[in-house]
Formats: sequence, C-alpha cells, structure tokens
Amino acid sequence: MKKNTNKNKKSHMNWSWIFMILFITLSILDIRFGILGFICMTVPMYHAIKGRGKVHCSHYCPRGSLLGKFLNNISLQNNLPKSFRSNTVKNVLLSLMFIMLTISLIHAGLDIKKIGFSIFRFMMASLLVGIIMGVIFKPRSWCQVCPMGHATGLIDKQIKK
Repeated sequence: MKKNTNKNKKSHMNWSWIFMILFITLSILDIRFGILGFICMTVPMYHAIKGRGKVHCSHYCPRGSLLGKFLNNISLQNNLPKSFRSNTVKNVLLSLMFIMLTISLIHAGLDIKKIGFSIFRFMMASLLVGIIMGVIFKPRSWCQVCPMGHATGLIDKQIKK
C-alpha cells in the first residue's frame, strides 16, 4: 500500500523556535556563533534546489516558529495589506537585505568575530521587523514577505520550468 507522503510529513514548527533562541543565546555569549545564521539562509535554498519548494517555511523555519508561538496572545491579528505581499515589495526587500548583508560582510573582511556579528545583526534586524509586523498584523506576517521565502519561491519556479 502506497503511503501519502504529504500526509506523513511532520512539521517541526512546534519546537523549531528553540533553534532561534539557542542561536541568539550562543551569539550573545560568543559572537562567533553568529556564523550559524548562515544555516538559516542556506537550508531554505537547499530545500528549494532539491525541488521541495518552500517546505522550509511551512515545516522547519525557526523564526516563523518563534513568531507563531510567542506573538499569538499579543498580536492585534490584523491582515497584512495586499500591497505588502506584492512581488515588487518582496523583490525590493530581498534586494535590500542582500545588499545590506553583502556590504556588512565586505566590511567584516576575514575577521571571524566581525563576520559573526554581521550575520547576528542581520538576523536580529529581520527578527525585530518580524516581531513588529507580528504584533501589528498576524503573528507570522513576516513570513508573507520574508526574503528567504521569496527567494525559495523564485528558485522553485525556475526548477519547475
């Protein structure tokens, strides 16, 4: 008997927020752990390149898990305006974040502490924006405009062509 693979895929969203807390804690204790933020940027790409689309967003993302778990009770539960979800806004946000990260890494040079700090600062800035959006709108509103989610969607479209 053939199993329905979609039905059997388990989501780790109930507990993957722990990785975000662990990342933040370790990075505060030793900024070199900030480099672990690269995992949050590469794993979604890996899934997309392997043809799994945006599975990271729906099953694994520690940021989405954290926002969903901790903002439910304080969120105003407003819908995110449609204009925020446009491809133009997503493309601008993806480009802006890519440029900001690139400039930050160039300035860091080969200094491991500066690279760790660059990644940590980048991750915390996007988390802060996600928290603000999650309080004003629905908890996981950030997920609708997330540059990594948008990038994986673009990769998925190219693979399916």
